[in-house]
Amino acid sequence: MKRLALYLKPYWAAVLLAPLLMLVEVVCDLLQPTLMSRIVNIGVGSGDAGYIIKTGTLMLGIALLGMAGGIGCTIFAVIASQNFGTDLRADLFQKIQSFSFANLDKLKTESLITRLTNDVMQVQHVVLMMLRILVRAPLLFVGGIVMAVAINPVLACISLAVIPVMIGILAFVITKSFPLFAAVQEKLDRVNRVMRENLTGVRVVKAFVRSDYEISRFGKANDELMEITVKASRFVGMTMPIIMLLMNTGVVAVTWLGGYRVNSGNIQVGHVIALINYIMQILFALMMSTMMLMSATRAKASADRIIEVLDMELDIGNDSEACRNVVKAGRVEFKHVSFRYEGTSGADVLQDVSFTANPGETIAILGATGAGKSTLINLIPRFYDATEGRILIDGVDVRDMEPQYLRSIISVVLQESILFSGTIRDNIRWGRKDATEEEVVEAAKAAQAHDFIMGFPHGYDTVLGQRGVNLSGGQKQRLSIARALLKKPLILIMDDSTSAVDLETESRIQASLKELMKNTTCFIIAQRINSVVEADKIIVLENGRVADIGSHGDLMRSSRVYQEIYRSQTGEEAV
Repeated sequence: MKRLALYLKPYWAAVLLAPLLMLVEVVCDLLQPTLMSRIVNIGVGSGDAGYIIKTGTLMLGIALLGMAGGIGCTIFAVIASQNFGTDLRADLFQKIQSFSFANLDKLKTESLITRLTNDVMQVQHVVLMMLRILVRAPLLFVGGIVMAVAINPVLACISLAVIPVMIGILAFVITKSFPLFAAVQEKLDRVNRVMRENLTGVRVVKAFVRSDYEISRFGKANDELMEITVKASRFVGMTMPIIMLLMNTGVVAVTWLGGYRVNSGNIQVGHVIALINYIMQILFALMMSTMMLMSATRAKASADRIIEVLDMELDIGNDSEACRNVVKAGRVEFKHVSFRYEGTSGADVLQDVSFTANPGETIAILGATGAGKSTLINLIPRFYDATEGRILIDGVDVRDMEPQYLRSIISVVLQESILFSGTIRDNIRWGRKDATEEEVVEAAKAAQAHDFIMGFPHGYDTVLGQRGVNLSGGQKQRLSIARALLKKPLILIMDDSTSAVDLETESRIQASLKELMKNTTCFIIAQRINSVVEADKIIVLENGRVADIGSHGDLMRSSRVYQEIYRSQTGEEAV
């Protein structure tokens, strides 16, 4: 929590004013019982109505002053805590944006969503409570003890004997509840994961009539969250009745002993009433502390999860001495590259891969599922770093380049077409906001998207639904290609990005690429043999190794693996 307290520093004025105003409220609250005892002892005792009115008016004025202090404290506490939460979320989001794919593999999406939302909210709520209760409770506690002892030390000490017991109970509850609240957040992660998977794949769920199974799966995760939350809350909930019992015991002790001493003439009635009020304030302060400590225990679990994200070491960092503006042509070399995913066993996903892609060449990557095709192209923009070997662009190791610069010269069309809410124009311009209307249209035409775009009533101003839900798979792929082409990269990577497009449209896209990207180094992953026959080089991967490299003609003559792929897709024998 100390680490996160730094986020309050920019709002030091609000952080300072909130407790100062709370001090005003507490002082006003502490004065009220003393004034009330004077009314009883002096005003009522002597029948002095003027004194009663005068002192009552003073109590009212002090109450209004205390109310103003309380309202002011709340306002500044809210300002500080809300800004704290906003800045913390912003830094978390920024840190997540800097994660490599390997970092994202360690912290799952559903967990990151929980940490950005629920965990930040838990900590933010505690900050708000601390700026109010953390100041109010100690001041009320100490002030109440001082005032009670000043009135009658004997009665005060007898009634306050329950305080050590209450403190012991609090310490026990905090120790036992922390792991429970940590488990609550983990179970919330699981609920988010199941919900996210279901909503993302809702069409598949409906197509396979698996709604009952998904409802059961969500119900199990939801029940587990409920069970651990009930267990944690039940454990904490038992504390409040015990605290209330101890509070009432203290009040009964003061009332009984005070009444006895009033009868014996050792104390005045007004003092007994004031003493009871101070005891109530002291015990109320302890009750507030109990509530705050329970919330702080849960927030501590959330804070640890937040700090885990903020402190996570980046697999791919931004070195201040990293190279920029060093790539002019886009020549890509793989030199004995091997790769394995962290935490996996068995053979490397890629093993001793070496090849060269010259500027303007189209390099096709072909192979069976699991051969390592997508993994290979993910190493070029440093989504992952190679385990062994080197990847050079224009002779410079990609690990020596600043990641943002490296990715600025590369366009990637991923296997899954990801579109964002907004217009079609916004999505095409997403990678290059300064593009002109003519450039947007040119890219759309090259991707064979212009005609279907103009078929919509609003053309390029057509608003897309979430993830492009109002488009077909082929339309989404063509918009993704247009977005990549508009960037005018030195290196273009297309990961099976025309799988939902018919052969004729794909052929026109490839012809446009040759014209528009003639100086660009293109990498194409494809499942269909017809998609790669025109490539300058075809890399055939088998079990993570380069089985063969060459043109379509070369491989048809010399590559057994390529011939088998060709025969399986066309039904023709190699000649």
